Amino acid sequence: MEAKLKKELGTAMLKSTGHSGGGCISEGQSYDTDTGRVFVKINHKSEAKQMFDGEMASLEAILKTDTIKVPKSVKVIELDTGGCVFVMEHLDMRGLNKYSKHLGEQLADLHLHNKRLMETFEKEQQTRNEWQDDWVTFFSQQRLQHQLNMVENSHGDREARELWAKLQLKIPQFFTDVEIVPALLHGDLWGGNVSECTDGPVIFDPASFYGHSEFELGIAGMFGGFNRSFYSAYHEKIPKAPGFAERNQLYQLYHYLNHWNHFGGGYRGSSIGIMKNLMK
Repeated sequence: MEAKLKKELGTAMLKSTGHSGGGCISEGQSYDTDTGRVFVKINHKSEAKQMFDGEMASLEAILKTDTIKVPKSVKVIELDTGGCVFVMEHLDMRGLNKYSKHLGEQLADLHLHNKRLMETFEKEQQTRNEWQDDWVTFFSQQRLQHQLNMVENSHGDREARELWAKLQLKIPQFFTDVEIVPALLHGDLWGGNVSECTDGPVIFDPASFYGHSEFELGIAGMFGGFNRSFYSAYHEKIPKAPGFAERNQLYQLYHYLNHWNHFGGGYRGSSIGIMKNLMK
């Protein structure tokens, strides 16, 4: 792998720094090169290139907003032995601590970026161009329904099937009188995907798409990692809309279903519990 890296990066030096990392999906390693230190994510699965191409596009999209720090992408490289690596800027990071408030402010700026671009465009054009898309249908069918189809195929869970048959009819009620302007989302913003450098917060490992800004706060509230100053700073810029609590549960339902499908039945109880709560 290292010979391939040297060739693709055009570097004579490729020396492991001893810094390593990774999660339940990929492993990682830092290297010193002729042009500086890089971080390399490694995944040997057949779908690795598609995954890393998506992550690279996500990082580049967030970077272009100039709102919140992310690692700069370098290159996605297919390995001769199968799998793929994603080379990016190495950042010296530590646990989120002093910059929680800044993270809240900057995440809100990321979510507001697209709205501000639209407002600027409309002002310059002296006309009104409105987005014609349906987030509720997209989220229900492309996100929740997809996860529940996977649950059905793998587990044939009757209770989940019956609850979903009722809940999907109720979902539009949770979005009554809510204006949704598509926002660029990180897509997987839990405590393990945020950190800070000496100059401020940093987010990484994104799975970006355009959607409702509240979706981002679903998984953020599931596994800890965000304190009160983060939420206060965020909602100072993007206040909670009526019905926020119910929609937050709905967005958490997607993540619990996703975890159920990927990591097993330990997440069934949370998934079923949320569907029952939302039906009350």
